[in-house]
Order: sequence, then C-alpha cells, then structure tokens
Amino acid sequence: MKIQRIHHVAYRCKDAKETVEWYVKHLNMDFVLAIAEDEVPSTGAYDPYMHVFLDAGNGNVLAFFELPLQPGMGRDENTPAWVQHLALEVDSMEALLAAKERLVAAGIDVLGPTNHTIFKSIYFFDPNGHRLELACNTATEEMKQKLDDVKWDMLNEWAQTRKAPKHAAWMHEKTKD
Repeated sequence: MKIQRIHHVAYRCKDAKETVEWYVKHLNMDFVLAIAEDEVPSTGAYDPYMHVFLDAGNGNVLAFFELPLQPGMGRDENTPAWVQHLALEVDSMEALLAAKERLVAAGIDVLGPTNHTIFKSIYFFDPNGHRLELACNTATEEMKQKLDDVKWDMLNEWAQTRKAPKHAAWMHEKTKD
C-alpha cells in the first residue's frame, strides 16, 4: 500500500461559523462541506458536532469540529506554542508579503517573514488559537539535493545523540533576507 494523499486534516474550533468565515476572508479558502451529527459515527457516542471542510488547494482539505458539549479548548501545555502549527504554501514571495499586509490590515498579529534558507514564512494565529504558517519555497535544486543526500545520516545521528547534527549547518549561516 502507498498513501495517495492526505484526505483531510481536522482540528477543533470554538465556533464553526466564525472559523469558516475567518478562513474564507483571510486565507481565501472555499467552504466545501458541512456535516452535523448527534452521534459519533465511529463510536456511537452521543456528542453533537458540526464538522466543516475548507479547500486548502490542490485537493488538500482542512477541517474543523465544533464540539459544544465538550470542555473548552486547550492546548498541549508540555509542547511549546511554536511547535504545533499548520503550514500552508503560497506560490511566491509577492503572495507571502501581500498576505502579511492583508492580515496586518485586518488587525492580526503577524511574525515574519522568517528566513529558513529553503523557504521564507510568516506566522499568525486563527481565532481558535491554532498557529498558522504561510510559507514560500526558496530552495534551489542544489539545496534540495544537498539535504536529500544527508537526511538519513542526520536522522540516525539524532537518534543516537539527541543533539543537532551539523550535516546541513550551511542552512544556518547568516544570509541576506
């Protein structure tokens, strides 16, 4: 078996309508489907929910569940806030910078652009507290090949030492943004 693609990624939301409207307005996603049930199909448990689906481009679907009978949303307090995020790709630096302008004009705090050498990105939060990243690829074919050549060596070294391997230290040399 080989996975074909991600069918959808689902997160929890505080308010399904507010979430759909926010993603449509700020990230230009299309609202494609809503499913509401009183019972969870996989378990049969009574737990009314609204499940909404948004088109994230190229067959990628981002979904949310509003769960009114469950305790309020929280986050994994043992994981730093910068770790758990959803990264979405844009096609150019112009699109990335224009998105930042629109988000800031709408009163949304935006961090970046941050230079990751092989891509540049901005970071912000949706109304549910989910951290989002918009990324624009900047890698050359040479960079991609260099990283591909060392990926297993890096992973194996990390597995043994739990210290950052230096096989791709070139990525962290000071470069112009």
